[in-house]
Amino acid sequence: MILYFSGTGNSLAIARKIAEATNDQLMPLIEAVQQDLTNEKRIGLVFPTYDFNLPPIVRTSVSQLNIGPKSYVFAVITCGGQTGNCVWALRRLLRKRGVELAYTHKVSVPDNSALAFGRNPNNQMSKFDRVPERMEQIISDIQAQHHELHYAWWSFLSWIMGLPAMEKGMIRTLRPKVNPDKCIGCDTCVRICPMENIRLTDKKALIGDNCTVCLACVHACPQQAIGTNGREALKERQYRHPDIKLKDLIKR
Repeated sequence: MILYFSGTGNSLAIARKIAEATNDQLMPLIEAVQQDLTNEKRIGLVFPTYDFNLPPIVRTSVSQLNIGPKSYVFAVITCGGQTGNCVWALRRLLRKRGVELAYTHKVSVPDNSALAFGRNPNNQMSKFDRVPERMEQIISDIQAQHHELHYAWWSFLSWIMGLPAMEKGMIRTLRPKVNPDKCIGCDTCVRICPMENIRLTDKKALIGDNCTVCLACVHACPQQAIGTNGREALKERQYRHPDIKLKDLIKR
């Protein structure tokens, strides 16, 4: 079973490649918390890193997973550069559930949060050049059930960034905001939000308080009506993994 969390398709694309190679079922991590996974022999977790730490929704979901202690559990982390304390934090969460993390690795991908700081994620496509080689290694290791935690070091800076006050501050900074003058009420953001945190009111999108700042809505809005960090989402800076279609991310 391959469980994933993905806002703009990076982690979904990687999870899909692993599932195809290992002949495992693919499932959103948020849905997996409602499943009995105790009989699964192999469980993979694929997700991005946010500010050198686990995304809040990943942390919450992993804490609720029902996994058997004998499962071979691995994680593949997508990131713009560094994994920070993700492996360390994930290992602690799983141990609280009586499960040991067996294997971890990372895949570098375009950083979808770059848009929030005036940069263009689409200018980072060269990162994909190294993905095939890295994926070949990861898939081979998983099939052989290797036990090795790559990028498992603890970082003081990442710990600081993960403090509740810092995390809340970052969420406030990156939290998407709707420009009602540009919103046409198409409901794309409503359907793509993994948190079910957006609704239409008077034919305008309204973002609630349960935001995990995955920025899926920012990058998917066809009118560029949702911005973040005080910046408009210019069309040329909106990003989605090239192998992932919008329908793959939208809730069915």
